[in-house]
Amino acid sequence: MTSSTSIRIDQTLYDQARAEAAAEHRTIAGQVEYWAKVGRAALDNPDLPVSFIAESLTSMAEPRGEATAFLARSRRV
Repeated sequence: MTSSTSIRIDQTLYDQARAEAAAEHRTIAGQVEYWAKVGRAALDNPDLPVSFIAESLTSMAEPRGEATAFLARSRRV
């Protein structure tokens, strides 16, 4: 079971999280957690573009059963 903690955040940030959460089909808390993970990973990996980090985290969160299988292209001779 996951525990939770309440925190206070700026109303503007909350409103931005609400809008982004709706667009990304997340809860508001889920959106803030996602932003925190992206930020943490960006700080830990300053040489990587933030867009790469965000896409990587999103990809890792997708269920493996829904992943598209890799199909190597045949080489023409």
